[in-house]
Amino acid sequence: MPRILLIDDDEHLAAPLATYFARFGFLLDSATRPGQGLAMLRATAYDAAILDVMLPEMDGFALCREIRKESDIPIVMLTARGDVMDRVVGLELGADDYLPKPFEPRELVARVQTILRRQRAVPAAARDQQRVFQDLAINLETREVLRQGQPVELTGTEFELLALLAAEPGRVFSRDDILNRLRGHEAELYTRAVDIVVSRLRKKLEPLDCIKTLRNAGYTLAVGKAEAP
Repeated sequence: MPRILLIDDDEHLAAPLATYFARFGFLLDSATRPGQGLAMLRATAYDAAILDVMLPEMDGFALCREIRKESDIPIVMLTARGDVMDRVVGLELGADDYLPKPFEPRELVARVQTILRRQRAVPAAARDQQRVFQDLAINLETREVLRQGQPVELTGTEFELLALLAAEPGRVFSRDDILNRLRGHEAELYTRAVDIVVSRLRKKLEPLDCIKTLRNAGYTLAVGKAEAP
């Protein structure tokens, strides 16, 4: 049973959400304070976390930043206003999705289901479990990435983007191609999300410069194949 952690200071939200999530086979734990939530994340292997933006002690953005220092667990942000800037900031900090308040519980469940399904999925175009290039190796089964022999910690969304590009090196993937792959049909789409995830991935792959932008076309993975031993 997938285990989800909700961090939200609304004490009246956790119980009905836990009941609703249970209908879909999820176990939902809750914390009302960021410090409590961080302690629970360190003590228990959760499959995903749901963070409210408006929290005591620190806001959800700061909490997301703290979680990302230690974990690549999928994160859904709950934003009270639903402002585009809130979504952009959350994605830049490493969140995988967002949902404006007030929301329908079924939509929140759908977002979590999509993220977990996406994280487990292997790119359809990939028949092997390994993608090995010069200075870059990707294991689709273990979801491990090596850059110049050193491990790189990626979020689920970042890994899916890299795996998509690596499935067909040299192919140009448009933003719509990437959105359809990364966001799922249940999530609201906007092209700024693609640019943010690409920017995060590029930074983590430095000093490699292997993700190229083709103006008005999209992105491609430009990297040479590893030499045969």
